[in-house]
Amino acid sequence: MPSSERLRAALIAALSGLLFALAFPRTAFAWAAPLGAGALFWTWQRASWKRAFFLGWLCGLVFFTISFWWWSTTIQTAVGALAYVAVIVSAAIEALAIALAGVMTSVAARRVAPALVPLAASFAFAITEWLRSIGVAGVPFAQIGTIAVDTPLRALGAYAGTSGCTVAIFALGAYAAYAVRTRSWRPLAACLSLVALAAFAAWFAWPARHAATPSVPVVAVQGNIAQSLKWQPAMLQHEVDTYTAMTAAAIAEHPRLIVWPETVIAAAGGLDAQPALVERFTQLAARAGATVVVGSIHVVAGRYYNALYAFTPQGVSGIYDKRQLVPFAEHFPGAQFLWWLPYIGSLNGGFSEGTSSGVLPTTAGLNIGALICWESAFGDIAFSELRDGAQVLVVATDDAWFGTSSGPYQHAQIAQMRAIESGAYVVRAAATGISGIIAPDGSWQTRLPLDVQGNASGFVGAPCGSLFARIGPTRIWIALVMLYVLLLAAGARRYEATL
Repeated sequence: MPSSERLRAALIAALSGLLFALAFPRTAFAWAAPLGAGALFWTWQRASWKRAFFLGWLCGLVFFTISFWWWSTTIQTAVGALAYVAVIVSAAIEALAIALAGVMTSVAARRVAPALVPLAASFAFAITEWLRSIGVAGVPFAQIGTIAVDTPLRALGAYAGTSGCTVAIFALGAYAAYAVRTRSWRPLAACLSLVALAAFAAWFAWPARHAATPSVPVVAVQGNIAQSLKWQPAMLQHEVDTYTAMTAAAIAEHPRLIVWPETVIAAAGGLDAQPALVERFTQLAARAGATVVVGSIHVVAGRYYNALYAFTPQGVSGIYDKRQLVPFAEHFPGAQFLWWLPYIGSLNGGFSEGTSSGVLPTTAGLNIGALICWESAFGDIAFSELRDGAQVLVVATDDAWFGTSSGPYQHAQIAQMRAIESGAYVVRAAATGISGIIAPDGSWQTRLPLDVQGNASGFVGAPCGSLFARIGPTRIWIALVMLYVLLLAAGARRYEATL
């Protein structure tokens, strides 16, 4: 039987997971995140590394089960009731990142000066959060720093990215817990002062505050065609007619860039196999005097790609094939070895990974960085587009898979963070919402809600830049690792000096 102390710690860890989840859309109680951090750090302060591991894992299990529940909306059609099991299993795996942060905190607690342990925990949490958010199996949703887009801390994202915002949010909660535990309030006051000073300095020097007035008109088209209808072959003509009619209606606003959502033209065999459609979209671009970005299927040598086609008055000027595929939806990792598993046919979308950059030129005079759906959640992919010359980020997505769950809202919030990090405008076109234009400061210039049909019209301009856009997320992560190691090294010297 667990002791009352251990049971209390487990309940507090589970509560911290709930508080973290409440900080994200749709509830979006941003203030709950530092409370969750404080509750979690409270359980870690005096725990052994084994107990800290378990408590971190329990927090993560609750947190990710709630935050990822919208996945079940998508995969339920493929695996039925097993969708809920799949969500819990994925949450249990992702929770290992927070468990590792618990171990790192426990190690720091035995080496670092007590007043610096909350800082070490903040570094540890951000380091492991980044690790779970990269690579082919990365899941970059539910990063704590993302919620900063709706708080006074958002300017920090232009300098330290999502990870830097995570450190600030976690530190506020951890130092509050430390103050309550030790009755020592000076470290908390120092943390509050430092975070407030950093946020104010970032805001004061923020290039996004001084961005030139945007002058290039753009339109994001939201056709609102139900997911249950979209992939039916008989619906192709309806899809084409809907989006061409909506684009024609937008021509009166003289847009220079028009963006359609991901795979909105579900042409069998790929769009290249439909020369009549290619000609029709080319003529539409000529009539508009603009670049029209169309989400469709690209087929090359029997391989299928989730792609964006850039149509100009002269024809197709470029094709971008999605590079970061959604595991178990667009492809099944290791399918060639695991073909014998049940449901593998349902969970393998059959898409191949693209290899080329998503930077495409436009008639607007600005290069766009194409991000298809899942890719927009990866800060390193957006950074690579900026490094390759992108000036405006274009997110084409099909969040209709997730219905009216929290998924589309979380995904849209991530796009706001991409704008802040990059210092660039983001044009987001979603099949059923949320579509709109996001300014470099993360605010929505215009926005369409879920389940409406319409055009989101606005203006974009050249990027105003940011420190993050120059250094990228990997260097920030390396800096956090170095800071954590330096704390341990300084703590080791301090320990030796007392012997």
